[in-house]
Amino acid sequence: MSDFMRCFAQNKLAVFGLVIVIVLVLAAVFADFIAPYGFREQSRDYRQGPSRNHLLGTDNVGRDVLSRIIYGARISLKVGILATLISLTIGTIFGAVAGFFGGIIDTLMMRFVDIFLSIPYVILAVSIAVVFGRSVNSLIVVLGVTGWLSISRVVRATFLSLRKLEYTEAARALGFSRRRIIFGHLLPNASVPIIVYGTIAVGSAILSEAALSFIGVGPTSPTPAWGLMVADARGSLTSAAHMLLFPGLAIFVTVLGFVLVGDGLRDTLDPKMRR
Repeated sequence: MSDFMRCFAQNKLAVFGLVIVIVLVLAAVFADFIAPYGFREQSRDYRQGPSRNHLLGTDNVGRDVLSRIIYGARISLKVGILATLISLTIGTIFGAVAGFFGGIIDTLMMRFVDIFLSIPYVILAVSIAVVFGRSVNSLIVVLGVTGWLSISRVVRATFLSLRKLEYTEAARALGFSRRRIIFGHLLPNASVPIIVYGTIAVGSAILSEAALSFIGVGPTSPTPAWGLMVADARGSLTSAAHMLLFPGLAIFVTVLGFVLVGDGLRDTLDPKMRR
């Protein structure tokens, strides 16, 4: 752990990304104490620019933009983390089974993945969202069941190489069950790409949540989702640019933070990258 922390600390960009993530988590946890107003609270100052009372201005109905961004961090983290956990679970199991068994099982499973990859992501996500309705929980389900395809390929490729190593043959010779070999021996050795991918996938899920909210598939108002805030401000770009600028900046900085942390983990956990 000390070696890991030392190597990670040497990557300044990764440390910067970690600081962003920590600030985001703290803002989400202590939003009730940090936010100057409630995310539903309205005033008579409609579409007002940044001022002393409203540091980032107000929106179309007089709600404080800063407060809604702070409360929106809760939604972004919830969607990003839970959707990533769902996709990692499905993709890891699917890819592990395909890579371990190989042959016809691998071929059929990967063709199944190819079929879903050939479907445009937006169409698939919108179709699922129509079934489950517009809410934060349905958005988590949508992103979770559509985001596992890429990680399944990563896990499959890792298992294809690991199953040929000596310790796998030794485990088979000792009579260990397939489940024990997959989850007890191969999966721990395949954890590095899964951890790295999962960290970056959190940022991707947050960006996807903003995109789906922007096109009207995500949660409805007055939920302080960043994508929904951007969607509400698209008609006020010339008269109240702050309504779009600050939520968009929050999305950009958050995704950047998770990507930098993921790159730092890759550089730290991969011995080849350390050398």
